[in-house]
Amino acid sequence: KPMALFIRDETVNDLAERFAKLTGKNKTEAVRIALEAQIAAFRNSETLADRIAQVQERAAASLGLGPDG
Repeated sequence: KPMALFIRDETVNDLAERFAKLTGKNKTEAVRIALEAQIAAFRNSETLADRIAQVQERAAASLGLGPDG
C-alpha cells in the first residue's frame, strides 16, 4: 500500500533530491536505499567498547601478557 513521505526540512529534501539524481531513482526510492544502507552500516559497526578491547588485546600481546593481564 503506497504511503506518503513528507519531508519538511529543506536541507533533508535537497539531500534526498541529490541522492535521487545520483542513483537515477525517484526520491522515495533514494530515501529507502539510503536508510537501508545506514541501518546496515549501523548494525555492522563495532561498538567503542569492542574497539577498545581489540586495542587492549593487541597491547597485551605485544607486551607478552596473557588474556588476564
